[in-house]
Amino acid sequence: MDLDFLTHTPFWIALGQIIIIDILLGGDNAVVIALACRKLPPAQRTKGIIWGTAGAIGLRVVLIIFAMTLLNLPALKIVGALLLVWIGVKLIAPEEDGHDNIQSSDKLLAAIKTIIVADLVMSVDNVIAIAGAAQSSGEHQTLLVVLGLLISVPIIVWGSQLVIRLMERFPMVIVAGGMLLGWIAGGMLATDPLFVNHQEWLWAPKWGHFDGEGHAELPRSIYWAAHVAGAVVVLALGKWVAARRASAQASAQQQA
Repeated sequence: MDLDFLTHTPFWIALGQIIIIDILLGGDNAVVIALACRKLPPAQRTKGIIWGTAGAIGLRVVLIIFAMTLLNLPALKIVGALLLVWIGVKLIAPEEDGHDNIQSSDKLLAAIKTIIVADLVMSVDNVIAIAGAAQSSGEHQTLLVVLGLLISVPIIVWGSQLVIRLMERFPMVIVAGGMLLGWIAGGMLATDPLFVNHQEWLWAPKWGHFDGEGHAELPRSIYWAAHVAGAVVVLALGKWVAARRASAQASAQQQA
């Protein structure tokens, strides 16, 4: 097996991005796991966490691989980039969201099912973000996805409280995470087949091309401009949304 890719910087950058995305966007998933298993007997609680998490990881790998395939279709990277911008803004300016609708069970299989179903519903943002990060590496995308999940999920499940305290103590971690999603979104949009395939969709502007292996390549100036613009847009929108919410809350308190 050729392991030369282990010396390639893009591989490690993409892996780092996937791990960060999983940790930043996976906090709610850790809460769901805890809530779903809270009524299990202590002897079964660990089994519920392990098997529920394993099922959720397996399903998510399948979804991410499917999403990476879809992102090869024209214009879908643009849609994915816009969704990533929205997810990044939500990270910087979060809404109040509870988990009252998560049902716990004293049956092991029921708790495992709850974890897998809830993770599926809540993981749309993770799937899109990780698919975009993996595609930026160019190759070994499935390996990246699996490695990223195997490294980050144990951190989420067993160290969620530590991660949450770290984010509360250093709010810039959240802001940087939102900007990372914007960074990935900018690159995703710029490498959409509409803008790099010179054989089709001739009405669209072309600022890149496909290399011999079918990976999108951009001039360095456009590469950096697209990524930086995505990060700045998410930061600006996130701060604007947060300011509007704070102003609305202040007005509501004055009227009360």
